[in-house]
Amino acid sequence: MVEPSQVVADQLRLSSSQQHYLYRVLRLGAGQQFVALDGQGQQWIATLTRDDVATIAPVAAPTTTLQAPITLAIALPKGSGFDDVVRQTTELGVTTLQPVISDRTLHQPNPKKLERWQRIAAEATEQSERLLLPQILPPLPWRDYLKQASEGNRWICVARGDAPHLLTAAQASDPLVPAAIAIGPEGGLTAAEVEAAIAAGFQPVSLGPYILRAVTAPLAALTLVSAARTLHNSLANSKDI
Repeated sequence: MVEPSQVVADQLRLSSSQQHYLYRVLRLGAGQQFVALDGQGQQWIATLTRDDVATIAPVAAPTTTLQAPITLAIALPKGSGFDDVVRQTTELGVTTLQPVISDRTLHQPNPKKLERWQRIAAEATEQSERLLLPQILPPLPWRDYLKQASEGNRWICVARGDAPHLLTAAQASDPLVPAAIAIGPEGGLTAAEVEAAIAAGFQPVSLGPYILRAVTAPLAALTLVSAARTLHNSLANSKDI
């Protein structure tokens, strides 16, 4: 990930950490190329010329179907599990990650964790060559999160009961409408927390017949919604032909 100040005309001035990654980790050399991103939609093909400089040529953004943002509100899992959630959901195209603290949350985050998560998201953005960096928000208590106004579909994943499958709900929704998906911690959200979410406009949905780990559920939910949108767009495009 590069900062705007690093780009001067057709040159990219590399930081010491970028030089280490390119030369020591990737083992690139002079004349070899890599993809440079700024996380805001700009992309370049960069060619190494000397240790601290690469020449760059802009790459036209690929033509993609407009996608509405997807927010994942995730109760923080225990240990370092949220690191993996940040990395993998970034690779899968999440727009915003909102960590929440629920009644059953075991992990109380250190304030420095937010900086770490943002760094992980930047690394995953580069690795997956996605153009836009996802937003990682500071953790919020569950009740405070529910008070926030948001537009579009709001789904809360529940493990038991007769809630409709998230895929069914996503297929019935407008893919151009933003979506927010709430997911609980180990042991799930309490009945009172689910009721409060429903009162705030969330629709209960299921991720299937199995009980998923707190770090697996966000990946499944994001994949289902993305798949429903992709299918909708494919069908729409086929009708236009």
